[in-house]
Amino acid sequence: MTAIRSVCVYCGSSLGESQAYTAQAQILGRLLGESRIRLIYGGGRIGLMGVVAEAALAAGGEVVGIIPHHLHDWEIGHTGLTELHVVDSMHTRKRMMVEMSDAFIALPGGLGTLDEFFEIVTWRQLKLHDKPIIVLNVEDYWRPLLALIETVIERGFARRTATNLFTIVDEAEAVIPVLRDEPAPEHPPATSRI
Repeated sequence: MTAIRSVCVYCGSSLGESQAYTAQAQILGRLLGESRIRLIYGGGRIGLMGVVAEAALAAGGEVVGIIPHHLHDWEIGHTGLTELHVVDSMHTRKRMMVEMSDAFIALPGGLGTLDEFFEIVTWRQLKLHDKPIIVLNVEDYWRPLLALIETVIERGFARRTATNLFTIVDEAEAVIPVLRDEPAPEHPPATSRI
């Protein structure tokens, strides 16, 4: 496998209703920092975004935030990062996050996290990239999402192989071993088409 140097984490700008979400975000950030894997994320200082960024920084890791101008004040852009890119649009934000990352992780989050997850999975299905995608299913948060994907498959709108596009783990400690075990990409990345 090509070494994973940068990982994009998609997650909420809120903390959610369970302390487990915060705890797992802290563990994930710490493990990325300790493993010298650069964190790429949405650039906010609040919610799970801020938690994972702070934990990675505290562990000595590099953290790159990418945030659109219109969200910089709303999501309270994090000014203590290794790099903070304030960009013109959500599209630019998402494209940069993909281009700068070797893998993707979805922590619990809201509609924005769902949007980012489905986009990156769809792009992998379309062979626009072949980077690992991990779903961190804290306290079974993503069970309804996984059930929806199963329904899509059962109703004939996706093949069974769609479930091979991502890996599900239940705790942050499993993330680094999964990244190390990922096979080499089957086809070269085509980020210019994204």
